[in-house]
Amino acid sequence: MEFQKDNTFFTGRLKSVTYAFKGALKLITTEHSIMVQFSIGILMTIAGFYFGISKTEWLFQTLAIGLVMSIEGLNTAIEKVADFIHPNYHERIGFIKDIAAGAVFFAALTAIAIGLIIYIPILL
Repeated sequence: MEFQKDNTFFTGRLKSVTYAFKGALKLITTEHSIMVQFSIGILMTIAGFYFGISKTEWLFQTLAIGLVMSIEGLNTAIEKVADFIHPNYHERIGFIKDIAAGAVFFAALTAIAIGLIIYIPILL
């Protein structure tokens, strides 16, 4: 499938959303790390409904889930590009992939902190 630029505003945006949706589906259905993060996001959403968290807590929880999923997607893209460029092990490629994974780690720690701030008072 060859890419053809669409210069019209509406159809161009529609195509962009279609590509983004396809990419999100590919992430959720093919990448194990995203599957885990997506499952945790679903569980936390269910917990939010079960415990009746506030609107502000919903905003933070949604932001945390989106942050982790987004950074995990970027990490996956970086890993795929690195593997495409240099399929065999290379120290510099490993360094780049470790940095990308570190970004996911920071996002996950932030999400855990937000979850603990929201749910510890509820559970105690």
